Amino acid sequence: MTRPSAVPPPVTAVLDASSRWLPARLGEVEELLREQGAGYGDLLAADVATTLAAGGKRLRPLLVLLCAGPDGGAGTVRAATAIELIHMATLVHDDVLDDAPLRRGLPTIAATAGRQRATAVGDLLFSRAFALLGEHDEARALELLAAASVSLADGELAQRRDAFDIGISEQRYLDRCRLKTATLFESACLIGRDLPALGEFGARIGLAFQLLDDVLDVSGPVERTGKARGTDLLDGTVTLPLIDAAAADPSIREADLRALGTGGAERLCDRIAATGALDRVRSRALELVAGAKAQLAGDAFDPEQRQLLALVADGVVQRYS
Repeated sequence: MTRPSAVPPPVTAVLDASSRWLPARLGEVEELLREQGAGYGDLLAADVATTLAAGGKRLRPLLVLLCAGPDGGAGTVRAATAIELIHMATLVHDDVLDDAPLRRGLPTIAATAGRQRATAVGDLLFSRAFALLGEHDEARALELLAAASVSLADGELAQRRDAFDIGISEQRYLDRCRLKTATLFESACLIGRDLPALGEFGARIGLAFQLLDDVLDVSGPVERTGKARGTDLLDGTVTLPLIDAAAADPSIREADLRALGTGGAERLCDRIAATGALDRVRSRALELVAGAKAQLAGDAFDPEQRQLLALVADGVVQRYS
């Protein structure tokens, strides 16, 4: 069995608590991921391999597998692989849009190979996700992932429209997070099993994941995040910690995000933290996780599935504790 590279402790806890089928199935996903860059030239193959080697939490494919259960079969492995390819593609494209130098503490493809080649890598990852499903006529997974991809694009466009605007509402931020993050988690669960409670579970932990990621951008440090503290602020991305902090300290609304610079971003992060915003946003995320776990009650889930999905939900919090 091959585990993903650099598997973080929360995912390791899920694998260790599971029956043998889950680590084996996730190993199959990893092998299939490695095949996706083959046949497109040495440069793109190397870039895809580099993107994979950076590791990741593999939460989305893990959710597909867990929701499908041990009888999921080859179609579930393909769907789990496809959703991770889409997630990876969005990260590569985000790095192009943001001119990001680092991802998970390593140089991005955009930084090492240039924007054009990075765009091609992201395009290849997207196309392979849908080709993988289309080759086997996985109609339902195709429909869910196509809809999720549209949501991702809508969320990115909304984020671009909102750039540098400290006056955006909390609801606007949450709607954007649902589009950019929560929908893909929801789709992962529904691909595994068409059950509304699972879709709600995925949407809630996806939203909690984004809230906590935004907290970590403010709290840092770079050793944990793999990027400079306040990177979102420097990009003009207004997140809930900033919105909450500005409500507590209206003078924060006077900050000019376009003129911050690295030192200014650090100082604004300190001002946000001083309002208690980070603790309040963490509490919101914890409420979302608790609500997600409440979706697992009832007879629709066997004890192992309930336990492992709850571990995934808890792992979202532990990753940022």
